[in-house]
Amino acid sequence: MTSIFSVLDSPIGELLLAGDGEVVTAIWMQSHRSERHRVREWQRDDRAFAAARAQLDEYFAGERFEFDLPLAASGTEFQRKVWSELRRIPYGETLSYGQLARRVGQPGAARAVGLANGSNPLPIVVPCHRVIGADGSLTGFGGGIERKRWLLAHEARFTGAARDLFST
Repeated sequence: MTSIFSVLDSPIGELLLAGDGEVVTAIWMQSHRSERHRVREWQRDDRAFAAARAQLDEYFAGERFEFDLPLAASGTEFQRKVWSELRRIPYGETLSYGQLARRVGQPGAARAVGLANGSNPLPIVVPCHRVIGADGSLTGFGGGIERKRWLLAHEARFTGAARDLFST
């Protein structure tokens, strides 16, 4: 399989979409430097991933609340279970790591769920930014806490959800 990447400008900075040109295997933000080194031997095609680019643009414009894209994330069975459950968190809502652990049938595995959440290769589309600390604090996010805060505030604007997004 030829590895293709495309760069999409967004309100939270450049997003690098990776995969075969249609199926998305990863979305990296500017802060994902450890992952972005992989693209040196890949082919850049900014016409690729047309559906993903359009849906992300709609999301950032407040016109899309769910994604319907061909995705292929590599991960363990547990990670894929967590990522699947992330997609069930409604737009504009949040869950704690403990709540997510209970949803995947592992009530004592909040830390393992946190690690799986942090390994999500498809942020935004698989909304790991919607997972917060039990006390409501904004905890780790691969794209950085400021981007997580921005994404949650963006979604709150379109759902009327009021929350304190400035706790850390």
